[in-house]
Amino acid sequence: MMTGYFSSIASIGPAVANHLWQSTVFAAVVGLVALALRRNPARVRYSLWLAASVKILIPFSLLIGLGGLLPKPQRVVAAPTAVYSAMDEVGQPFSGEMLPVTEGRSRAQGRENSQKLPLLVAAVWLCGVVGVLLVWCGRWRQVAATLRRAAPVEDGREVEILRRLDGRERIAMRLSRELMEPGIFGILRPVLLWPEQLSERLDDEHIEAILAHERMHVRRRDNLTAMLHMAVEAAFWFHPMVWWMERRMVEERERACDEAVVERGGKAEAYAESLLKTCRFCVESPLACVAGVTGADLKKRIVQIMNERIVRKLDCSRKLLLVTVGVMAVAVPIVFGQMAATHDVHLLFLQQRSAPPPPPAANAPVFEVATIKPSDPNKAWGGLNIAGDKFVTDHHTLKQLIEWAYNLNSDQLISGGPGWVQTAKFDIEAKEDADTASMLQKLPFEQRLATIQSMVQALLADRFKVRVHHETKDLPVYALVVAKSGSKLKPSPDAPATPGGAAKPGQNWSGTMGGHGQLEGRQSDINGLAMWLVRQPEIGERMVIDKTGLTGKYDFMLKWTPDAGMGATGEAGDSSEPSLFTALQEGLGLKLEATKGPVDTIVIDSVEMPSEN
Repeated sequence: MMTGYFSSIASIGPAVANHLWQSTVFAAVVGLVALALRRNPARVRYSLWLAASVKILIPFSLLIGLGGLLPKPQRVVAAPTAVYSAMDEVGQPFSGEMLPVTEGRSRAQGRENSQKLPLLVAAVWLCGVVGVLLVWCGRWRQVAATLRRAAPVEDGREVEILRRLDGRERIAMRLSRELMEPGIFGILRPVLLWPEQLSERLDDEHIEAILAHERMHVRRRDNLTAMLHMAVEAAFWFHPMVWWMERRMVEERERACDEAVVERGGKAEAYAESLLKTCRFCVESPLACVAGVTGADLKKRIVQIMNERIVRKLDCSRKLLLVTVGVMAVAVPIVFGQMAATHDVHLLFLQQRSAPPPPPAANAPVFEVATIKPSDPNKAWGGLNIAGDKFVTDHHTLKQLIEWAYNLNSDQLISGGPGWVQTAKFDIEAKEDADTASMLQKLPFEQRLATIQSMVQALLADRFKVRVHHETKDLPVYALVVAKSGSKLKPSPDAPATPGGAAKPGQNWSGTMGGHGQLEGRQSDINGLAMWLVRQPEIGERMVIDKTGLTGKYDFMLKWTPDAGMGATGEAGDSSEPSLFTALQEGLGLKLEATKGPVDTIVIDSVEMPSEN
């Protein structure tokens, strides 16, 4: 249970990394667009930064998923697989397999470290979130206390001016005797906090200018958007970008209100003078979600107000720029999702992923008779043997049998079915008729093995009522490639391979395997070596895909030192030998590279407990 918990935490890391880099790129694009619109209204730039802030809360993966839900085209056009691989690599460059393999490290120690690291990172993140929230809660309490001490006011020149400015929106006002800047507090029912002593230093036109500024904050719902970005800062406190974006948003927010006040007939000189007098009187607003008048760079604001900077309206080219960026931000992930879904449809068409395997041909060989019995639960081991005209298994689960029959590298590639398919064990003895046995004896070993596997598939479908379908999934794998030094494998003599001894489920090579830490290959192909490597604990249950391009038969001897605690007898082995990864490279000239790749898996659709006869 705890292992699954640690795995769940660890799986979040790559997703967060992908989300962060995508959001950072999006914010950089927004910054470039805002720079291009620097002579246009500040409210446009503020909207851009607000979109960048919201993007941090909405991963592109949601839009990609939405694209996958859209109707698929009726005609499937095959695109190169490399295109989809590139899309996945660009869109999701961080995977759960970013950690390199340390050959000499104990696997038990590596597992312990890999479990502790995600939990430690999660704890640090949570401490940061709590710290940010505590700081803001302290500031919020200060402002809330100030609001409670302030007295409601229903008359006076400040109220008269505010009512004259108010349209349909009615803003409540409270007078405070504390030294603070005027500000709007609250979201649903905004309240204007006004320092009582400030009115003594301002003329009516100054008060009107300041109130017009605060009224713009209410109309624009600036407290709501500030609160939204505060949530972003709390969740992503470790990313410098969110704090830099806050400064940009505050700057453009105040400039937007300045422009609105001047555009609506406010006198530039009186407005600038009111800002200066307010700054001499008050201190900076103690909380980002309280919209005041002195935020951002006051010097730049005064210069812009006094110079009566002309704000250009958006022309067609800039409107086109905004529309293009907005459409691409939404459409590109959706198109990616649609293309990925179309690719899946194409795979469905080519591989018949959702349909059960086709029934054997009418003349396909089958077993003449088969006996299936529950295995003795006290039996300590089992085996699988192909000898003469018989196929015999002892103490095997149905999942192991499916793995062998469908030539899979691991039972981890099988999903679905009731729980007993991997717990109930059976003894099977299936016999071929004389003609089939004679025919099989004349076939090469690989072809004979493939034919018997097909016969076992038919047996499972007949007696266990097994119905399955194939699915291709992108999973962590090891690619077996030729090392830079070149292959050191020696081709086998032309003598035919002699398959002898019991075979394990999934074994498809004609070599002789020793104990853990030693392998002798005879007349073995690379695919067989890859399938055998999958079963080694050092591989970590990954699939091994042959990417060497080598097609011959080889003889080899491979020795290595098993990781501590992973030998078949629980012993560490001869420490004088290298690790498995080093032995492959130095002894055979082959290398295992961690990557992700398409893997054929089996999904059990239906199955029944067999009768004994």
